[in-house]
Amino acid sequence: MKLSHAFALTILAATLGLQGCGKEQTTSSGLVVKIGSVAPLTGPQAHLGKDNDNGARLAIEEVNAQNLVIGGKKVHFELISEDDQADPKTATIVAQKLVDQKVNAVIGHLNSGATIPASKIYHDAGVVQISPSATAIPYTQQGFKNAFRVMTNDEQQGKVLGEFAVKQMAAKKIAIIDDRTAYGQGLADQFEKAAKAGGAEILAREYTTDRATDFLAILTTIKGGQPDVVFYGGMDAQAGPMVKQMRSLGLNAKFLGGDGTQSREFIKIAGADAEGVTASTPGLPMEKMPGGSGFLKKFESKYGKIQIYAPYAYDAAMTLVDAMKKADSVDPAKYLPVLAQIRRNGVTGPIAFDAKGDVKGGAVTLYQVKGGNWVPLQTMGQEAPPAADASPAADGKSPFSAGY
Repeated sequence: MKLSHAFALTILAATLGLQGCGKEQTTSSGLVVKIGSVAPLTGPQAHLGKDNDNGARLAIEEVNAQNLVIGGKKVHFELISEDDQADPKTATIVAQKLVDQKVNAVIGHLNSGATIPASKIYHDAGVVQISPSATAIPYTQQGFKNAFRVMTNDEQQGKVLGEFAVKQMAAKKIAIIDDRTAYGQGLADQFEKAAKAGGAEILAREYTTDRATDFLAILTTIKGGQPDVVFYGGMDAQAGPMVKQMRSLGLNAKFLGGDGTQSREFIKIAGADAEGVTASTPGLPMEKMPGGSGFLKKFESKYGKIQIYAPYAYDAAMTLVDAMKKADSVDPAKYLPVLAQIRRNGVTGPIAFDAKGDVKGGAVTLYQVKGGNWVPLQTMGQEAPPAADASPAADGKSPFSAGY
């Protein structure tokens, strides 16, 4: 007998409740609800991790300012920030630490390679998880009904990048490098598939790590094939030095990357060599996000310039709280089924999840460095239509209104 998805969620949620996860702390002033926020807060990706953490923190601060009442009790949300160092092993240690602290949910992790192993721990303990930035396809293919993400996965991003390389960059010969992480390798795999389908020749498929800084040997090997485009699947801490070393070797191929490259930090690292580099990020440009301009002002007045994922971390936190409000409960046994069916308008756009926990929709935007800044080139794919029953933002304002 095949159970319906909704019924399966109800059974799972009841099981999670029996496991005693997310035990909120009752005080004289009401309930204290613990929300974990996990990202690399130290190391070469700390700028991205702090970006995520600050996005979630801004949301929680705004929610707490509203003095919400859920289940008849005043609720105070406590954000517990943890550093996984973008390392899979550390991620599992941090995940267990949060489980032991009886968090009600987790916003994170940032990296797919950290998110995937941590998700098993959260699933087994009954902790709801929403990642703002993990894009690797396998994360939501594990069958964990408590795992969600608010950013398009790498299947569509890789396809868009591969097609762009062939059709827009006129690439006939392509070299691919990835960092062997779940994100980098997964994105490169999807890119390669699309580029081959478009008729491009893959001259080389080389590998590095997400800790490396010297790529001269790899690039020297690639140079001999005279590629039109070098595609890199990985993060900005490697993409920056890689571009500089390409130019120092006289390798003048165009450089193309994914969302791990499309950050302010990449431009800072690569310097003048960043000019002309192209990279993608799932979603819309900030100025085209429904709540983008207002979020930008609020975030940068408190935390400084946005790197990449802060608005998605904000939306992840707000979506989680919205599910609790709709369920009138902070208990996963009650709010998890509501979260799975939620439809709301976030800063980044409409948010609704499919049966796997992936966000519906799928816009991907290409950017190019021009004059020392990332400039949008084009947006491909299509966003999910606004939900008919979409809820307003947690501050009570429509995300489509001025000043959000």
